[in-house]
Amino acid sequence: MSCNPAIGGLGKGHLVREIDALDGLMGRVADVAGIQFRVLNRRKGPAVRGPRAQADRRLYREAMQAAITEQENLTVVEGEAADLLTVEGKVAGVHLADGREIVCAAVVLTTGTFLRGLIHLGEKTTPAGRFGEAPALGLSDTLARAGLRLGRLKTGTPPRLDGRTIDFPSLERQRGDDPPEPFSALTKSIDTPQVDCFVTRTTAETHRVIQENLHRSAMYSGRIEGRGPRYCPSIEDKIVRFADRESHQIFLEPEGLDDPTIYPNGISTSLPEDVQLRIVRSMPGLERVEVLRWGYAIEYDHVDPRELGPDLGCLKLPGLYLAGQINGTTGYEEAAAQGLLAGLNAARRAGDTDPLILSRADAYMGVMVDDLVTRGVSEPYRMFTSRAEYRLSLRADNADQRLTPLGLAAGIVGEERQRVFEVRTDALKATSAHLRELSLTPSEARRNGLAVNQDGVRRSAYDLLALTDMTIAKLASVWPELGDIPADIAGQVETDAQYAVYLDRQQADIEALRRDEQLTLPAELDYSGIGGLSNEIRQKLSTVRPATLAQAAAMEGMTPAALTRLLSHVKRGQHVRFADAG
Repeated sequence: MSCNPAIGGLGKGHLVREIDALDGLMGRVADVAGIQFRVLNRRKGPAVRGPRAQADRRLYREAMQAAITEQENLTVVEGEAADLLTVEGKVAGVHLADGREIVCAAVVLTTGTFLRGLIHLGEKTTPAGRFGEAPALGLSDTLARAGLRLGRLKTGTPPRLDGRTIDFPSLERQRGDDPPEPFSALTKSIDTPQVDCFVTRTTAETHRVIQENLHRSAMYSGRIEGRGPRYCPSIEDKIVRFADRESHQIFLEPEGLDDPTIYPNGISTSLPEDVQLRIVRSMPGLERVEVLRWGYAIEYDHVDPRELGPDLGCLKLPGLYLAGQINGTTGYEEAAAQGLLAGLNAARRAGDTDPLILSRADAYMGVMVDDLVTRGVSEPYRMFTSRAEYRLSLRADNADQRLTPLGLAAGIVGEERQRVFEVRTDALKATSAHLRELSLTPSEARRNGLAVNQDGVRRSAYDLLALTDMTIAKLASVWPELGDIPADIAGQVETDAQYAVYLDRQQADIEALRRDEQLTLPAELDYSGIGGLSNEIRQKLSTVRPATLAQAAAMEGMTPAALTRLLSHVKRGQHVRFADAG
């Protein structure tokens, strides 16, 4: 697992559901290892709810290794990838540090934080990919020789605490959902024992200790050149950037059922050991806590993701695909989603098949990849629901309806998932159809305790679900057979009915987007000759060289006026080509 022993969350949970819909492993394994499940934002609309699970590190590792070992036609080779083999400018294999060579038609490189990784702990620096593991030093040179632009980013991790020395009875308890909601459509029930998390807070003393020792932080002393994630800042960053805040929540998360290690979510730091100890002991419930492992910051190389195509393949080195933190992202959910797409497209290249490209209208995966390859990154990229223009359609609860058909067409969905998907799809269609067949008048609704405008209009049960706080369970008081509908089916139908009008409008927007996505921009297009564009936009277009009008629209700083001029120029020059026509 990543440094944080959890899977999912806001935006990230959508990615896990999408991975599962394409028959990836992350959701299934998280369900086996999950020790606390919570749906975040449950009080808000369905589009922004995020499933999340606290996981047992040992159980997760064992379940994932078992799943990999059981996979047919897969050989696991352990060794250090030291260099790439190339023939005539294309990838031809991997050279391992022990002298072995693996010949292949495509390579997927997922380096995490290992590329020239450097750990910072107070005044000390240690070359490492993560705690206790050596960095990868040669691959950065390999990528640079291929002409790929490299940059430096940083991330961090908090100290690990000994739960046996924490005063849990004095702390706020955070329980999971009951019953727990699994990630995977293939999971029938959560059988792993569930635990509570706890919450403490920083204090005035915490903030004082940090302020007095900022000069000893690797980040604030100037020793780190890479930029860290804005949305997951270090505790030093929080105290400086939010100086008006008197306190910050810190979540104490168990790392396993049989492991006393506690992960204090919210105090990532690169301060020295003695300062870290004073910080944690300044918080309620942690006055006598012992530290099992110190927090640190880690700096590493990444490739500018604008070096990639929408299939995550390197434009300058055909046959090489990149996924995860090497592309400037942060988090295992983002990495897993990229890994699935990069792996699929690498396999399709090896099989001489066209790549599978997901659009922004298809999935959060499509949003993420388009953001990366079009806009690049200036800080570690994290998935948020706010990044998706079509989030009413891209919900966590309908990931299978959106993506499993694409997975079936691509040949990556197994028989069990196909069967489960078909049963669920039939149930959704049958439920919606049945609800449309049932109807009542406003007076009949009033007699049954349903608040409806007395306008004489007969409404179907499906229409009634669009009313505020209306549910299928409430309608079962009128039509008892509705009480037999499974909760997951009822929940998705309720959401579809509630947002039907908005979804219709969004579908029109999506269809317009798809028309734009088919419009291909010529690779040789001279942007300097397009009138009405600012120098900044001309420069960005010349650097990024978007493949389609939709990619140009997604570029940072692009305006509707500039887009209109670009479209007009291309059409006037009779450059219009459509992807489906070659």
